[in-house]
Amino acid sequence: MTLTEQTWAWERTTLSPDACLSEQSRGRDRPEAPCPIRTCFQRDIDRIVHSKAFRRLKHKTQVFLEPEGDHYRTRMTHTIEVARIARTIARGLRLNEDLTEAAAYGHDLGHTPFGHAGERVLNEIMPGGFAHNRQSLRVVERLEQGGEGLNLTYEVRRGILCHTGLEQAETLEGRLLRLADKIAYINHDIDDAIRGRIIYPMDLPLAVSQTLGFTHSERINSLVRDIIETSAGKGDILQSPPFQAAMGDLRDFMFEFVYHNPVAKGEEGKAQDLLRRLFEAYRADPDKLPPEFQDIRAKEGVERAVCDYISGMTDKFAVEQFGELFIPKAWSVK
Repeated sequence: MTLTEQTWAWERTTLSPDACLSEQSRGRDRPEAPCPIRTCFQRDIDRIVHSKAFRRLKHKTQVFLEPEGDHYRTRMTHTIEVARIARTIARGLRLNEDLTEAAAYGHDLGHTPFGHAGERVLNEIMPGGFAHNRQSLRVVERLEQGGEGLNLTYEVRRGILCHTGLEQAETLEGRLLRLADKIAYINHDIDDAIRGRIIYPMDLPLAVSQTLGFTHSERINSLVRDIIETSAGKGDILQSPPFQAAMGDLRDFMFEFVYHNPVAKGEEGKAQDLLRRLFEAYRADPDKLPPEFQDIRAKEGVERAVCDYISGMTDKFAVEQFGELFIPKAWSVK
């Protein structure tokens, strides 16, 4: 019996009847022989973690643009925190932790430079709009591996797509990712905002703190425990009404005092103008696009190729490309 077959047997006897078993996956678009060591979802984790798009997350904005300090979150650290919260919930409900982790690692691969400010710009410019969850799916299906994609399983791809937006994943592992993402970003954004002196601990609504806790770890722990206790045996991922309301109030607070705060977001207008000009420049002269985007240009149009290129940029690379296109170079006469 291979290690993979041993894991299949372990899943059958250990996981909840509501869990998605690895051996029952709907498979990949391009069929592959099973790995003797790893289940299909474990292979998906490795493919995502070893992808170029995943590595670029370390230089993409979470909330604060170019923060001064080593301890502010990036899109990479956000992704890791989401994965850990998601796995804890999955373990508490005896769901498939590997499926949960794979979807968590992939959920933000398509995020733009400069965070949601960049996403809003591309949504305005790109015909048909732009959403980072759809782009994350496009990254794993079309853009990675020289245009071949990562050939991930159906369940992981659905978890990535459905972590936000109107669609709901079929698996409970995919559904819990939506809440794990919110728990992560609300709480680590509070931590970063306090570190940046945008808000102070006593600014948080007292009623929310009395329900969820007064510290970062208390809030996350109580939200995770509530999901596990409320969802157990229900065949769905649920929150109790008091905790759902408290998390909603906390999110509203963050939008009012942090996400729309002129101090925290004062540079976003410049970043958005930068991306608009990049888009216009590449659309006007698509020959400037790298070779790997010329096939997309030929098959799917110039704007699709430009959008894919810009959305994959890190903050730093976007600034560098802007300099290449628009900032005069120093020169001297020898």
